[in-house]
Amino acid sequence: MPDVKQIRRQKGPVTYLLRIFVITYLFVLVVWPLSEVVKLTFAPVEANAEGGFAAFWERLQDPAVTYAFGLTLTCAFWAVLINLVFGVGISLLLVRYEFPGRRILSVLVDLPMSVSPVVVGLALVLAYSSGSGWFGESLESVGIFIIGSTPGMIMATAFVSLPLVIREIIPVLEEIGTDAEVAASSLGANAWQTFRRITLPSIKWAIAYGVVLSLARSLGEFGAVKIVSPGAEFRGETATLLIQNRYTGYDESTAYAAAFVLVLAAVLALVVVTFIRRPEDRT
Repeated sequence: MPDVKQIRRQKGPVTYLLRIFVITYLFVLVVWPLSEVVKLTFAPVEANAEGGFAAFWERLQDPAVTYAFGLTLTCAFWAVLINLVFGVGISLLLVRYEFPGRRILSVLVDLPMSVSPVVVGLALVLAYSSGSGWFGESLESVGIFIIGSTPGMIMATAFVSLPLVIREIIPVLEEIGTDAEVAASSLGANAWQTFRRITLPSIKWAIAYGVVLSLARSLGEFGAVKIVSPGAEFRGETATLLIQNRYTGYDESTAYAAAFVLVLAAVLALVVVTFIRRPEDRT
């Protein structure tokens, strides 16, 4: 049978046409629009106005912008932490155990990727609002407010980014099997020791990969957060909501500056993901 590397080195007209098509597609859909954001970020607002990095930095120092990014980081941090804990637990449950409803749980894990984030936000409102929500009044009676506050925004962010951690860990757990874990148990290791010394080192790169992707997704979440958040300045306005509010409010320069920061964060996440991949995944 021919070597895979030899097949990859074969070149012809079809190969070059596919390359041109893919590059053109990515340029029109991704590179060109993002380059416009970068260009307008550092462009002067008016003919006689000052542009460049100084103007960009001045826009970011706006207290409303600082608040929006601080709230975004808070929601992203807690959402990623929630996804990390429950993502590892659900992955182990789906791979290592057989139980009734396992297939249904696996389908539900992918639900956030197929449901619109706006629907997610609406569902949270219906479940946790003080008027018609199932749990809203009970939680508010003990001083816990979900809708219109940071906890609701964290829940919405965690919901839409949960599969990114789970779907990175599950294939690795299936690949490594259970031989090492069974051997550790037979030598007297308890469940926690087996997880800490055997399972966790084997899936650490998958966890890191999923966490970075989940963080990038959480930073850019808009639809679900918009439904559960007041979305007002200094009151539930995340970075994505700030971009919309400023752009529709004709403060386009600030919107471009905030958008550039989110683009930069996404690019950095991709760079980090590239470097944390296991060596065998890079070939």
